[in-house]
Amino acid sequence: MLDKLSTHLDEMIRPILDVVTPSVSLMAILRGEAIVHQAWGWVDPETQKIPVTTETLFDLASVTKLFTVTAFLQQVSAGRVTLNTPLVDIIPEFGLLNPRPMDGGQDPHSKEVLPIPDAVKGKWVDPAQVNFFHLLTHTSGLPAWRDVFNAAGPAPVPPTQFDPIARAERWARGLSAIYSYAFVAQPGEKVIYSDIGLMLLGEAVTRLTRQPLDVAIREYVTMPLGLSSPTFNPLQNSVAQANIAPTENDPKWRKRRCWGEVHDENACGVGGVAGHAGLFAEVSDVATFGQAWLSHDPRLNIDPNFMAEAVCEQAETDGIRKGLGWMIKATDGSSAGEFMDISTYGHTGFTGTSLFIDPTKGLAVALLTNSVYPGREVPGTFELRHDVHNLIGKVAG
Repeated sequence: MLDKLSTHLDEMIRPILDVVTPSVSLMAILRGEAIVHQAWGWVDPETQKIPVTTETLFDLASVTKLFTVTAFLQQVSAGRVTLNTPLVDIIPEFGLLNPRPMDGGQDPHSKEVLPIPDAVKGKWVDPAQVNFFHLLTHTSGLPAWRDVFNAAGPAPVPPTQFDPIARAERWARGLSAIYSYAFVAQPGEKVIYSDIGLMLLGEAVTRLTRQPLDVAIREYVTMPLGLSSPTFNPLQNSVAQANIAPTENDPKWRKRRCWGEVHDENACGVGGVAGHAGLFAEVSDVATFGQAWLSHDPRLNIDPNFMAEAVCEQAETDGIRKGLGWMIKATDGSSAGEFMDISTYGHTGFTGTSLFIDPTKGLAVALLTNSVYPGREVPGTFELRHDVHNLIGKVAG
């Protein structure tokens, strides 16, 4: 059966390597045993001198959020903060501009400021109403995206060079901008997936642990699980470029292909470390992290009942279901496919990454790609995720 699965995956993935993504790394753990651990493609698709391996690091993009969320939920479990704690109790600066206006937000692709909907014109928000439940469920009313990177300073130099603007300064400038952004909805009103909210959650982790976010995630999440590969700014942390899958060419801002630096502009602009994006890792470590959540691993230091609560639906708008930081499988059109249960939880990343966990099957699937390599508008990532999860879901029973 497993040989057939490997063959079917090979037949599915190889034809799309030159079309959808140049690199794929996949691991599936079923009831504690790895049933798939394979890689396809090339780190350098033009020259094809560096094959992708299962040890190749990928830019996790928004899958980073799960590591940030885990570090935060540990603080809740330890009694240092609650879900209902106002954000201003931990980050007082967030409430200095009060009341805060409302607007239409900003398009993350075109970077254009969107028109203000009639429903919010002239309305205001008290930022002290935002609590950590709102951040975790993406119901804070904060915008989905804003160009924090422009506020943080000029484009960083290539990651192998010395940046004259210290990371702490870039982050301070970015935070200052975040504290002034208009809201797009009232807190608790509806689900609006927000990178801005997770950037603030990362800052809360820093203040609660009194550690920089990258250090906190390493000491509280990855090291206890024995994960060696997850790292922010990999080139600055002794990872060879040949062992990192490159992402998109950025001719406008960085004026180079992203290879060993985070693809997300906001994470890059604030120094490569943020709560919403920036982490790189190999596929086995992402799958092992998923297995830790599936098994309520005590090394995560989160109460098992609280872990179960975190991966259940806490908020929903138009079929978008949110747990506490986790995406819960959509009722229709999920990239987790048709054969993973409705209780499946996980997250996707814009670069082409994903982690999905089906508790009814005892299944954790980490699928890492760099499908933004040919450009962020190239189709096929959803279909790849969907088909891979369907194939594995069938085998899992």
